[in-house]
Amino acid sequence: MFNLGILTVSTSGYHGKREDTSGEAIRELLAPPLYQVQRYEIVPDDDEVIQDRFKRWADDDGLDLVISTGGTGLSPRDVTPEACLAVIQREVPGLAEAIRAQTLEKTPMAMLSRSVAGIRGDTLIVTLPGSTKAVRECLEVIIPVLPHALEILKDRAEGHPTGP
Repeated sequence: MFNLGILTVSTSGYHGKREDTSGEAIRELLAPPLYQVQRYEIVPDDDEVIQDRFKRWADDDGLDLVISTGGTGLSPRDVTPEACLAVIQREVPGLAEAIRAQTLEKTPMAMLSRSVAGIRGDTLIVTLPGSTKAVRECLEVIIPVLPHALEILKDRAEGHPTGP
């Protein structure tokens, strides 16, 4: 089982003006027995707050996987990718590239996503868009590789899987 943190970045959600359906979609798709939600929080679109949660959840709480939703667009308040890049030690560009490539087949808006993924310690952090539909579509792309990626980070992987 992998320990999961779900971070919803939404100022309106933080102030109770918007229901967090995208965070719930993550919870549905990354469910037991493989994933166990250890941390869940809604935070405002604030670079320092987002960085703090990424750092604390990786360093202090030792989560295996942190998935954020929201703040990856083009608006001036969309700072989640920058917050992630500020705290990770190594980028995992293939995850975001695969997400954009496959979701581009469903919507041209995928090319506007600034989602990123990276590693802090042995925690994988992935930033996703804020819409529930986008979260579902993006997770569908990476769910098949997440267990192997997390096993590698925990130094428990034995070889590489050869197929889907």
